[in-house]
Amino acid sequence: MDSKFWQQRWQEGRIGFHQPNVNPQLIKYISNLALSIGSQVLVPLCGKSVDMAWLAHEGYDVVGIELVETAVQAFFSEQNIIPTIAEFTSATDKSTLKRYQGQLADQTITLWAADIFSLNATDIGDIDAVYDRAALIALPADMRQKYSKQIRKLSHNASQLLMTLTYDQSKKAGPPFSISHKDIQQYYGTHYQIKELEGESSTLNAASEIAVTEHVWLLTK
Repeated sequence: MDSKFWQQRWQEGRIGFHQPNVNPQLIKYISNLALSIGSQVLVPLCGKSVDMAWLAHEGYDVVGIELVETAVQAFFSEQNIIPTIAEFTSATDKSTLKRYQGQLADQTITLWAADIFSLNATDIGDIDAVYDRAALIALPADMRQKYSKQIRKLSHNASQLLMTLTYDQSKKAGPPFSISHKDIQQYYGTHYQIKELEGESSTLNAASEIAVTEHVWLLTK
């Protein structure tokens, strides 16, 4: 899966992963991150998620990273925010990075239109927690180890609220991909204590006949 895959999904409006309402699991479990007001939360592969607006209204600064620039533009448009836009050259791979930044509920929302692997910790600043609702499950198995390492580097191993799915992968090709507890241990177990906060039955938008379990994980140092 490359950038063209996601660019095409957004261009064609095939964004069933986007939820119009705030994720109830975020509301339910955000307190487990023990964040103080003004903390900065990293939202990887953020799309135009309304969860970021909710985090701002709760008193947190947000840093989002999204490959598709039109998704970043859509977020600010839909939230009626006029962002400032700055352009940089990646110190990692010399690609072009765009930073969109605006204010919502007296908090700063910074969205990077960039490949997450082109950024470094200096670019995005200090991160107090990571909220991963749809990033890890969007990536095929051969990218997840690299992704988890990058998240650790960007956040300096900050605590994470992580959502995953498990289902019979043979019945449907991802994304979203099925990720087991063993997988979570493989990607994060060396650096975090892992606690499952919830495991609830659910369905997939595109395949409602498949039995799915949604998991919420808390990852702490």
